[in-house]
Amino acid sequence: MLRLLIALSAVVLASPAYARFPCDELWGERNAVYFEAGYCFKTDRAIRAFGYNEGCRYNNIEDVPLSARDRKKIAEIQAQERANSCPR
Repeated sequence: MLRLLIALSAVVLASPAYARFPCDELWGERNAVYFEAGYCFKTDRAIRAFGYNEGCRYNNIEDVPLSARDRKKIAEIQAQERANSCPR
């Protein structure tokens, strides 16, 4: 089920219309990229959203191997989060 949600997220991210997303959706889209790459979440919110870190491989976000495409996607989402004054 979670993989399906992530796949659907990828479809949504194919659209350049990040501005229509509220902060919670932007947060979810950004963190879905890290989840897929194996990041071990630390916050209660992220653990509730993505599970209890089963199968995660990276404790430091700087160590998560991301493709150039994923880095660009995250940068675009973060820019929109800033533009929308989303909390960090």
